[in-house]
Amino acid sequence: MPTIEKTIPSTNWINTDRDFNQLYPVQKRVLADRHWTPVSIAKKAADFLAAENHVNVLDIGSGVGKFCLTAAYHKPNAFFCGVEQRASLIKAAETANKSLGLKNVSFIHGNFTQVDFRNFDHFYFYNAFYENIAGTEKIDESIDYSSELYNYYSRILLKLLEQRPAGTRLATYHSLEDEVPEDYHVVGSDADNLLKYWIKV
Repeated sequence: MPTIEKTIPSTNWINTDRDFNQLYPVQKRVLADRHWTPVSIAKKAADFLAAENHVNVLDIGSGVGKFCLTAAYHKPNAFFCGVEQRASLIKAAETANKSLGLKNVSFIHGNFTQVDFRNFDHFYFYNAFYENIAGTEKIDESIDYSSELYNYYSRILLKLLEQRPAGTRLATYHSLEDEVPEDYHVVGSDADNLLKYWIKV
């Protein structure tokens, strides 16, 4: 695991959604309310997922990296990685981090089904599959959408999470919970139950 360092940003970008979203281009910024994790939610999820030092946390469908960047700033002794299939969102995440200078964060351009979950201790999921449901707002038209994909991705993620050891932590936000295995138990929640904390038993 790489040595973790933190460079303090020169502004207050990391503490409020209004300021943080200024790190992104306008076309990405306008999607924030619907698609990117709020700073307050990211902090709470990070507190749960990185309760111990030196853990590796994967954000499944990381978008512009807002969760990973916020979490990495507030939890400098943990490492956060986001996987995202849209190249434009990976670019936005990496550009934002050039302003922040965080060393304990990285991004993978690809589909989460291609990621080895054995490299990670805990997981964050802000319903990245929801766009596949008919009638929902899409980030863009650069990828395919279908109810079949929603069901396929949910089944794959469920199987991958089933394979993780007891003690694995999962934080879900706005999830329909189709991807959560039965042996993950809720141990807490926030934001009117929209943010849930799970531990595998």
